[in-house]
Amino acid sequence: MSTYRAVQVSGAGTGDWALVERELTDPLPGQVRLRVEACGICHTDALAVGGVMRPDPSVPIVPGHEVVGVIDAVGAGVTRWHVGDRVGVGFLNGHCGECDFCRRGDFVNCADQPVTGTSVDGGYAEVAYARASGLVRIPDGMAPADAAPLLCAGLTVYQGLRQAGAGPGALVAVFGIGGLGHLGLQYADKLGYRTVAIARGTDRAELAARLGARHYIDATAEDPAEALRGLGGAAAIIATVPDGRAMSPLVTGLAPHGRLVVLGAGMEAMSVLPGDLLFGQRSIVGSLVGTPIENEDNLAFVREHGIASMNEVMPLSEAPKAFERMMSGKARFRVVLDARA
Repeated sequence: MSTYRAVQVSGAGTGDWALVERELTDPLPGQVRLRVEACGICHTDALAVGGVMRPDPSVPIVPGHEVVGVIDAVGAGVTRWHVGDRVGVGFLNGHCGECDFCRRGDFVNCADQPVTGTSVDGGYAEVAYARASGLVRIPDGMAPADAAPLLCAGLTVYQGLRQAGAGPGALVAVFGIGGLGHLGLQYADKLGYRTVAIARGTDRAELAARLGARHYIDATAEDPAEALRGLGGAAAIIATVPDGRAMSPLVTGLAPHGRLVVLGAGMEAMSVLPGDLLFGQRSIVGSLVGTPIENEDNLAFVREHGIASMNEVMPLSEAPKAFERMMSGKARFRVVLDARA
């Protein structure tokens, strides 16, 4: 096999998709090459497709940063990973280990870290490349399509909940019951929180209860912040909806010292009154995925507690259609590409 199939996009938000044949090359020093088995489609892929984060939108890029595959070649200097290992690659393609942030152990904010599917080619392909420092070991028996969304969506809510710093039995709200939110409810419940689901309408109330929510707030029927205050105030609100305007009013639903943890990456600005932060000493924080070893902790937690992503699986050749399905908001709840189909 000297070539492999890949679905690339060029231009900035023009939707110029193409299924192409790429030349198979050896991994660079410090890299591995893997045969992709599955790749999840994440809302953040829109930043690559739209050209927002790509260094040069005129240069084609293969999107996708929820990649699961098997190593089939290792570059010079790679000693801990071997051909045949099942691995994952998330949003961060591998830290450099040399910048000031890495030297302080802050690998997520490495100053020289490629972004999978945005600054380097990602997983909408049969083959992908990654730095060895960015690899996540996939547990035996975990199906590729099951594991893929957990590498970004799962890790994002797992780390967000950890950053929230809520104590055992605390009231924790998940805002938005979509690709992130349906996982957030499961994680929050298994972490032992009294979980509240916040969404628009009542059509997801029954599902939210099955996923672990003890309370459901219909944002179209009542003020979510007022409803949270009626429950005693939230120690944390995990905001998965990528809309700053929708997040902003939730701040007053926090209990004293409560945190609004922003996970949804949108382009709408937030607007908060300073007094709403000062009185009650509330805070707003952002949480960006995690390190590869934290991702392995995430996968171990998932297996231990039976957490599962609800996925729609489509073949690699239908990547543009799958991306639009995800962007439409109609998917229940993640879309995953099967690179072997």
